[in-house]
Amino acid sequence: MQFDVQALLKSGVTLTDHALERLLPSPDAPPHSIHRAMRHSTFAGGKRLRPILCIEAARMVAGNNSLDHAAAELGAALEMIHTYSLIHDDLPALDNDDLRRGQPTCHVVFGEATAILAGDALQTLAFQTIGDLQIPADAIVAILREVSSAISTGVGADLPGGLPPGMIGGQVMDIEGEGQKPTAELVERIHRAKTGALIKVSVIAGGLLAGASEDSIARLATFGEKAGLAFQIVDDVLDMTQDSAQLGKTAGKDTASDKATWPAVFGIDQSIHDADELVADAFAALAPFGEDAAPLKALATYLTTRTN
Repeated sequence: MQFDVQALLKSGVTLTDHALERLLPSPDAPPHSIHRAMRHSTFAGGKRLRPILCIEAARMVAGNNSLDHAAAELGAALEMIHTYSLIHDDLPALDNDDLRRGQPTCHVVFGEATAILAGDALQTLAFQTIGDLQIPADAIVAILREVSSAISTGVGADLPGGLPPGMIGGQVMDIEGEGQKPTAELVERIHRAKTGALIKVSVIAGGLLAGASEDSIARLATFGEKAGLAFQIVDDVLDMTQDSAQLGKTAGKDTASDKATWPAVFGIDQSIHDADELVADAFAALAPFGEDAAPLKALATYLTTRTN
């Protein structure tokens, strides 16, 4: 079955944005500044890929769209976490960027202090939202455990049963890797943690919401891991090949900052090839789901063919 991925994205954005409107404080609710800052960054645009992956994973496992309301709220929580990470990533102390999603970054509009607090508030609201989901308590606990791990620094990663670094750990590795000669091992570790972990958990969380079996969760994890790494590889390529207007953020920042990127190690052609292979592996993980996996596969294909 062929899917119109643009229609899929548009529908997912609508579901997610309606949920975000319900969940985020009004811009007129005091204290006004932080609520307006939260909304500025959340509604500045964006593809809503993480929420859409969550919604489509839930639909695939459930076999229908009966869980759309809860999946959209879970997806909105994931988008809050993603937005918080972008607000903090853009701060002068980190990437010092003034453009995000085609709009001035949060600290440019509201100042650094409010931007930091807006990011903190979005992360807190995300966990509150997950805790308030109208689903069985054991599913909430499982989702909270997975999401917490995905954005963590990693706990006992060098020990049996330890957790690998998540988004924050990846951000630290990225900062510490600036100015160093990038290696394949370092770039892969950064990408799997900084970007890949949140994409991976978006798919897992959708499966947990729908009551997926242990085997299905493992397959969703493989799909999310492969698709997440492919997404960041393509992001690296676009940073080198597109301009700021197309990207909606400052182009060439990775090169200017001596970031550890996939093309810096492997070159652009090999990077594109690697992303295609990862998507093929992601497809293979979903084979038992048959035609029900078509939307997720369409999204994975989109990740490697997008131009912004």
